[in-house]
Amino acid sequence: MSYPEDLREEVDRYLEGLSFPGPASTTGLADAMRYSLLAGGKRIRPVLCLAAGRAIDLDTQSLLPAAGAIEMVHTYSLIHDDLPAMDDDELRRGKPTAHVEFGEAVAILSGDALFAEAVALIGSGPWPPERVVEAVEVLSRAAGVDGMVGGQYVDVTVESLDEEGIEMLHSLKTGKLIAASVELALAIGAVPEADRRPYREFATQLGILFQIVDDILDVTGSEEATGKPMGSDERHGKITYVSLYGLERARELASRAHRGAVDSLDGIDAETGSLEAVADYIHDRDR
Repeated sequence: MSYPEDLREEVDRYLEGLSFPGPASTTGLADAMRYSLLAGGKRIRPVLCLAAGRAIDLDTQSLLPAAGAIEMVHTYSLIHDDLPAMDDDELRRGKPTAHVEFGEAVAILSGDALFAEAVALIGSGPWPPERVVEAVEVLSRAAGVDGMVGGQYVDVTVESLDEEGIEMLHSLKTGKLIAASVELALAIGAVPEADRRPYREFATQLGILFQIVDDILDVTGSEEATGKPMGSDERHGKITYVSLYGLERARELASRAHRGAVDSLDGIDAETGSLEAVADYIHDRDR
């Protein structure tokens, strides 16, 4: 099953049309924001949002503000992750990272601004007020202390992690934003709580799968294929699925998470082909 390129193209067109108006003196900031936001990629998180919307019979066009917002938050996290104080990487998606291109101060501010503009974008979404409120909460919590930023904090402060610890770290740093990509569609579509469980299980397993494959690619991938420096985790002495379990066991765990994600879709009485295609793409990235 092929990756849903039609949804990725929808996302890219939408992001290209976004602008960040402000006083003339902030034009450089808007340029830095768009530089990172429009750097390309498969747009996995916004595509997941649209794919979940497709499964619950929502018009994908109506979900684009939510999809755009989740990509803006993801982009802000990458800008900050690449900073010298964090992972100190100079290449992202085949291009110089934001702090290399614009300097550290502008990079930091562009990340800050992308998060703020993401909240504003989703807050002005064309949905009933109660749907907007829930969507803003879903996005903000996924990015906060019990989500992505909390995971980043653990990543830079904790020197030793066991199996339980690494699962906790990545469920926060990576998993919560992936889960929010699906949850946003459920919130905006007013899906009853009882019907959300299989979608949430899918998203949880997908978050695990994504991180394991990312760790594998940091060891086995090429800079040309991934668009970023290889071996970054080892250089920084980070505990990963590969360093903890070894390469072959990590691959087995990835396959198990992939099966879990796909099997969870059996509990959904809807067309979930696009969701399954995203899971397949993530799993096969290391092949």
